[in-house]
Amino acid sequence: MRRGSIVQLTVLAAIAALITTLVAVLIPWLPISASKEAGRIHFVYWFTTVIAIAVFAVVAAVLAYVVLHFRARPDDDSDGPPTHGHTTLEIVWTAVPAALVTAISIVSAVVLAQNSHAGRNPLVVKVVAQQFAWQFTYANGQTYGFLKVPKGRSVELDITAKDVLHSFWVPQLAQKQDAVPGQFNKLIVTPTRLGTFPVICTELCGLGHAIMRSRVEIVTPAAFASFLKRGPGGGSGPVAVFNQAGCNACHTWKPASSTAAVGPSLDDVSADAAKAGMPLEQFVRESIQDPNAYVKKGYQSGVMPSFEDQITGAKLDALVKAIAKGAK
Repeated sequence: MRRGSIVQLTVLAAIAALITTLVAVLIPWLPISASKEAGRIHFVYWFTTVIAIAVFAVVAAVLAYVVLHFRARPDDDSDGPPTHGHTTLEIVWTAVPAALVTAISIVSAVVLAQNSHAGRNPLVVKVVAQQFAWQFTYANGQTYGFLKVPKGRSVELDITAKDVLHSFWVPQLAQKQDAVPGQFNKLIVTPTRLGTFPVICTELCGLGHAIMRSRVEIVTPAAFASFLKRGPGGGSGPVAVFNQAGCNACHTWKPASSTAAVGPSLDDVSADAAKAGMPLEQFVRESIQDPNAYVKKGYQSGVMPSFEDQITGAKLDALVKAIAKGAK
């Protein structure tokens, strides 16, 4: 190949590489990284992207060069000259991709092994998914409708489901794991950034799949220790029952400092009770045990699960009285 041709190919490759690099870098393709595992996954992504840009630049340069220098004239209907294989070139374009794919495989395997290792003394949290809410239970038995973890400490999430397939995902943590009934799947995250990020179900799980949301709060170790010590509203009182059942993931209720807006607010349900033609406490009780008996306008039926078997006896009575009292 002539020197001029090599220069042209090099220029074309540089232009293709510059354009694709700008597209890769200037567009925020990835969410911010809030865990060590996310940082490693992002590294694999960019490692692969750099290789892809290099391959694309070479291919684009060759194609552009061929189109510019070997295109046929409009009135040229003759056959092209006979060509034969080039052994060296064939070896190169087989060996180089093989080496690149092997490199990607090795880097991915190393990151996968690192992201599966919790290290010493991880914080273990049991995660239970159900249509259509999340419950997070800590080693001391406290259960919440949201996840709170300390920055800098590895967290082992043991994920399962009560009813159908769900999938746990926090974009900023980059890790995703299926929630399967009767099976516990492990997920390791090591938070590195303070903040509040969304918990999303990424497995189509029914009518309320789109609103199956919660949150993960990454706080300082001191704030987390205070959180565990404080507990979900204290003992078995109505606020504790409300939080432990995961109601705070969907409903606003001032006594529990809950501001979720997936379902109707519970701060004033007297108007809904009147529309349903029921006494206030009876309406609240029915809404907990049979939530589809009356569905407030603007909300869908079949979304809220029944808590008839989960909130019972004195706990149910206390929660019903507390919600009704706040609505009077």
